[in-house]
Amino acid sequence: MLDKTEKLFKIFADKNRLRIFNLLQQRKMCVCEIAFVLQVTQPSISRHLRKMKESGLVGDEQDGFWTNYFLKNSSGENNIVFWIKSFLKGDNVLKADMNRLKKVDRTKLCCR
Repeated sequence: MLDKTEKLFKIFADKNRLRIFNLLQQRKMCVCEIAFVLQVTQPSISRHLRKMKESGLVGDEQDGFWTNYFLKNSSGENNIVFWIKSFLKGDNVLKADMNRLKKVDRTKLCCR
């Protein structure tokens, strides 16, 4: 349990992973959508998502052309995840992310 808790705190120790976490609370998203909103490269987003997936916080599923990422419900971390969610409310960077999220159209963003 200690190792899993350490991994989870390491995930939340990075600003971009916190931003991804916040986005994935809204809906499932692909790498190109997250990259657009965060204004970060797709390879960087992929590395963050891989770490988040390895920690058990994020899952993925194939949806035709896209791989969608989502937050997994894991009962053991609910208190930590709930605390992080409440702590992030009202942050200006996250508000700006939410405004950019409204403009995302994956059919125009993602290359085939």
